[in-house]
Amino acid sequence: MLYIVPTPIGNLRDITLRALDVLQACDAVLCEDTRRTQTLLTHFQIHKPLYRYNENDERSVARCLEALEAGKNCALVSDCGTPCISDPGWKLVKAAVQHSIPVTALPGPSALACALSGAGLTGGAFTFLGFLPRKPGKAAKLLSNAAALAHPVVIYESPYRVVKMLELIAKTLGENIPVVAAREISKVYEEYARGSAAELAARFGKKTKVQGEFVLIIDCFGAREETHADEDL
Repeated sequence: MLYIVPTPIGNLRDITLRALDVLQACDAVLCEDTRRTQTLLTHFQIHKPLYRYNENDERSVARCLEALEAGKNCALVSDCGTPCISDPGWKLVKAAVQHSIPVTALPGPSALACALSGAGLTGGAFTFLGFLPRKPGKAAKLLSNAAALAHPVVIYESPYRVVKMLELIAKTLGENIPVVAAREISKVYEEYARGSAAELAARFGKKTKVQGEFVLIIDCFGAREETHADEDL
């Protein structure tokens, strides 16, 4: 059995009781970074063999698949959050399904779900793009196509590139496009910064150091509603 186990994105108390049960009972844990996962397991006094899972290495995928085919119960984790959602895991899940190995996914921490809940922009449809390509042209094309659906658009970005991404959003979708920038979710310095793409780019650009992975929620729905309201005047 392959268990997909979400792990805390910040506060360690966010882990679920079921996740702890699975990690305690499994034969091995498949992870991105053995050091980070070992820290998590040690905190909860869990001692299990750790196998590094590298999505981009076919041999790594094959080794993990061999363990599953040998009858081992394995827990797949990422460094934080839910595996397979802009995190490694989907190739192993696909291979397991193809080899008739049972797969079950546990509910749990997800930066995407947390950010959307706290943003207050939608209770329905949205478009999730994950991490955009590094090349500005490709990223801009994806943003434009997603914005045309008039749903909130959600992307992930690192603190090192967030200012450039906000500038790209402003250039592609308009300086006044509303954005919610969520960072340090579930941690002590959790923040939901709200403003236009241009305003947030300037705000974070003034900081000497920006910390925390970002979830950027672009309010394409709200922007469309404002445009239609202006047209009706």
